[in-house]
Amino acid sequence: MKTRNARAREGHAPDASALPPESGGPQIERPAARVTLNDIAAHAGVSRATVSLVLRKSPLVADDTRTRVDAAMAELGYVYNRRAANLRSGASRTVGLVLCEITTPNYAQFTSGVDEVLDGAGYAAFITNSNEDSTRQRRLLVRMQEHGVDGIVLIPAEDTKADVLADAYSAGVPCVVAQRRLEGLTADYVGPDYGAGMELVTEHLIALGHRHIGFIGGVRRIAPLAERLAGFRRALRRHRLKSGPVVPCAVQDRADGYAAARDLLAAGEIPTALVCYNDVVALGVMLALAERGLTPGKDVAVVGCDDVAEAGLSRPALTTFTTDPRVVGREAARLLLRRIENPNRPPEQIIVPPRLIIRQSCGAAPGQRTRAAAPAASPVPRRPARARTA
Repeated sequence: MKTRNARAREGHAPDASALPPESGGPQIERPAARVTLNDIAAHAGVSRATVSLVLRKSPLVADDTRTRVDAAMAELGYVYNRRAANLRSGASRTVGLVLCEITTPNYAQFTSGVDEVLDGAGYAAFITNSNEDSTRQRRLLVRMQEHGVDGIVLIPAEDTKADVLADAYSAGVPCVVAQRRLEGLTADYVGPDYGAGMELVTEHLIALGHRHIGFIGGVRRIAPLAERLAGFRRALRRHRLKSGPVVPCAVQDRADGYAAARDLLAAGEIPTALVCYNDVVALGVMLALAERGLTPGKDVAVVGCDDVAEAGLSRPALTTFTTDPRVVGREAARLLLRRIENPNRPPEQIIVPPRLIIRQSCGAAPGQRTRAAAPAASPVPRRPARARTA
């Protein structure tokens, strides 16, 4: 008679029933079989067809029957096989979200808005980050198509060309561009009105008596920087004022604004007011001013952009304008869902208007009496403005 070890040496698997249990340590249980529609039907006392109708959210099913089937699925631990359903319907119920970067509060809020709408519509998002690399971005867009997403929301990286979505369009994948316009691209777009926001804060500073106003922030070749500077300069030209120093810097965290302000102060040219690319830069600028013995809002006015949560908690609290990234995210997701539902609809642009948030960091210019802020050059609507282009 051959021993168990001898049988094992000859390639025979040992009889599991003859093996002693492992000593010390938990026993590994075999995974339970997947719960089927037949199991649910038997548990709920209905037909398999009725369970299928419940899963498809058919209005033909009575409420009490639906409740019974839902309870049976919960008790049995049923998990809907989305992959099989996708094969039947040709839709994945997934959306690709390609961000340009993920470290600043703005993009976290934007992502939250997108996810909120998609989740409510039964979709899930694949979130990726191009890290401002247009080559990496193109690779990510291809991968999204390979995974069969139903649509794509893109915040373009620096140096993105207008043909970035050509392959997706050719494959019939709906796309929405958000936050950053692409010159030469006629497509669905959702974003803030950066230029109008910069006009608002600059007009407010001018109304307070400031005549020597500088700008800090921005180094990338992207539309939001160009739009911000254009709005800043429009307000100055309206009052026949020359721009103060424009100091480029990265805009990722407050250290960028801090370093740029220190360089400006070291050069000896100190404007009475500084308009900053975003709130993160502005918070760093206020640190540099305080280090130099200057009080933000008293010696030098400082304003930002975005209205991040920390803006109202800083001391002094930061004057800024809203870009509502969560609202932009929601609108981008809704627009994409409309495009998925109706691929042939005309391209649509949704612009989210700014709101001026006046706090303590933008006092009157030294030697000037405080005056009320002047209104914006043109009325700013409160609701996102929609425009369709042929």
